[in-house]
Amino acid sequence: MSSIVVVGANWGDEGKGRIVDYLADQASASIRFQGGNNAGHTVVNDFGTFKLHQLPSGVFNPDCIAVLGPGMVISPEKLSLEIAEVATSGVEVKLCISDRATLCLPLHALEDTLEEERLGAGAYGSTRQGIAPAYGDRVMKKGILVGWLKQPEVLRERIQFMMDWKLPQLKALYPSMEFTQTAEEMTEWLLEVSQPWRDSICNVTEPLKALQKEDKTLLFEAQLGAGRDLVYGEYPWTTSSNVTAAYAGIGSGLPALHPERVIAVAKSFSSSVGTGTLITAMEDQDQFREDAKEFGATTGRPRDMGYFDAVATRNGIELQAATEIALTKIDCLSGMKDLKICVAYNGDHTENPIWPQTASLTAVYEQMMGWDEDITGCRKFEDLPEGAQQYVLRIEELMGVPVKMVSVGPEREQMILR
Repeated sequence: MSSIVVVGANWGDEGKGRIVDYLADQASASIRFQGGNNAGHTVVNDFGTFKLHQLPSGVFNPDCIAVLGPGMVISPEKLSLEIAEVATSGVEVKLCISDRATLCLPLHALEDTLEEERLGAGAYGSTRQGIAPAYGDRVMKKGILVGWLKQPEVLRERIQFMMDWKLPQLKALYPSMEFTQTAEEMTEWLLEVSQPWRDSICNVTEPLKALQKEDKTLLFEAQLGAGRDLVYGEYPWTTSSNVTAAYAGIGSGLPALHPERVIAVAKSFSSSVGTGTLITAMEDQDQFREDAKEFGATTGRPRDMGYFDAVATRNGIELQAATEIALTKIDCLSGMKDLKICVAYNGDHTENPIWPQTASLTAVYEQMMGWDEDITGCRKFEDLPEGAQQYVLRIEELMGVPVKMVSVGPEREQMILR
């Protein structure tokens, strides 16, 4: 039995979905343990190209159950649409959805949008999917649990309880807000849109414990990356949940989990979407962004592009307690004339910052040998040009953790194992 946790080393968008899809053929369960549909994992395989938002990326293995853990907030209608989209490609989704997970409602998305608009130039860069308000309601003990979808009368009562508390506050803070749906109407809507997967709601701990007893491999998948962690990320420009490997057990339904492998995924360059600091930002980003297809999978927003930040990535590796690194999209660096790695910061900061929190820092770069060859056909590390090999080895040296996977393209077979 092996427990493998796949997490992000940076600010998200590192290519975790691609890694999970690659590893899923050896797993009996693929588990999302936090977040909601506020970020997407792009998967390219024999079934097609998919942008998954709530389903775990191992869903394409027919022998693998897809688990949505108690640490998630679930947007019910969008989950039904996502399941239907995957099914049209011939994939039968075997779902287990935690009864302890929290529902993310259209009212939460409205609240999220109104707050971003109120903040104006000081907005957090939210995807406006309602994730923060849904988590906030859970903390305030006003959240709506997924399990109540199987108890309609309890569901209606809890929705009324939540609305009696929330709506007066929202109307006071956002006078232009219009929301006319009653608790009864919301209950009926929820029961309708959740119908395709309501029978999959259960205590997910039980099937996962059964798989553990059978020595099966469990594959845990995080959303976003260490720089967006609610506690240790670049606050307040974080997500609203814990994205670290340490939370995998809690958010999946196996609180006593001790994973054998923690794979931190890092891109071969830096990118960030939303609000925050990208110290290694490139001056001319547009063409590189287009070539690397660096746009948000959920919102389509262009990502800020930067050189590989070894300082931030090393902090992310340590925060994730990574046992190994998967380096993605190195093929995008072919032909780059000015290839370099940030190895330190100049400026006032602590000796071991979790994340830099000031734009006054400047990057100290180490120039690297570039390469012009198309490396998308390479399948062994020795097949890579000398410059590409040196680039990977230098990152490995700076991280202090082995780079065991190197992705040279989005397809499953475009993976070099070391």
